[in-house]
This record gives sequence, structure tokens and C-alpha cells, in this order.
Amino acid sequence: MENSEHHHGHHQGRHQAETNTAGAATTVTLHCLAGCSVGEFIGLAVGVQFGLSVTLTILLATTLAFITGFMFTLIPLVYGKSMTLVLAFKTVWLGEVISIGVMEIAMNTTDYLVGGMAATSITDAIFWIGFLAALVAGYICAWPVNFHMLKRNLPRCH
Repeated sequence: MENSEHHHGHHQGRHQAETNTAGAATTVTLHCLAGCSVGEFIGLAVGVQFGLSVTLTILLATTLAFITGFMFTLIPLVYGKSMTLVLAFKTVWLGEVISIGVMEIAMNTTDYLVGGMAATSITDAIFWIGFLAALVAGYICAWPVNFHMLKRNLPRCH
């Protein structure tokens, strides 16, 4: 193979790998967002409905997001891939902590800045606007982190 043909083939291989990694990062980030958003929503709804302080609301939402985020990852590994819970946790814990952590920082910051946490009820439009903006921010901030972890073959979310 001529040098230029070899170089072109190598470039296509790298491009294909980048495309595969980007697609995997999209899937992983959406899966992570699904898990986090369940806990995040429950925490925010409880905090707003019961008039908890912003700090307690964030703490509750973040704690529940980590719990549901891990559950969305561990259950398929334990039941679908027949891993023990300990092995599944060892396999994903670092990637989960990083991905969920980034997502939660982005989501809670956005929701707070938009004013969703200041709503007096979950029936207030600002609650939903804040939550939806938080979902977008969580995805946008976590995607490059997951892409980098996948590209580097680091332990990752899911």
C-alpha cells in the first residue's frame, strides 16, 4: 500500500473510532440522564412541595439522583449480565461518580439559576422550566466527560 493510501486508511479508521465513541457517549449520557433525572425530580418535587430550603432540596435531589443513577446501571448488570452486585459496583463506580457528579452540578446550578427551586409548588411553570433547563444542561455538561472517558477507555457510566 502506498504511503498516501495508508495514511488515508488510518485517518478513516480514526474517524470511525471517533464516530463510534461519539455515538456511545450519546447513549451512555442519555442512560445516565434517565437515571439521574428520576432521583433529581423526586428530590426537587419533595423539596418544593414541602418548602425545604434550597440547600436541603439540592442535597435531597443529588442524593436521590446518585441512588437512582446507580440503580439504573447496576440492575441491568446484575440481572442482565449475571454479575454479582459487588462486581457490578466495582466495574462502574468511578465512571458513575464522575458522570453523575458532573450532571448533578450542572442540573442543580441551572435549576437554581432559572428559579425552579424557588417555585412554591410543582404546579408552578417555573418549576418545570427549571427542571427542563436542568435536563438540557446536565446532558450538555456530561456528554463530553463521558466521551473522554470512553475515548480513554476509562471506567464509565454504564
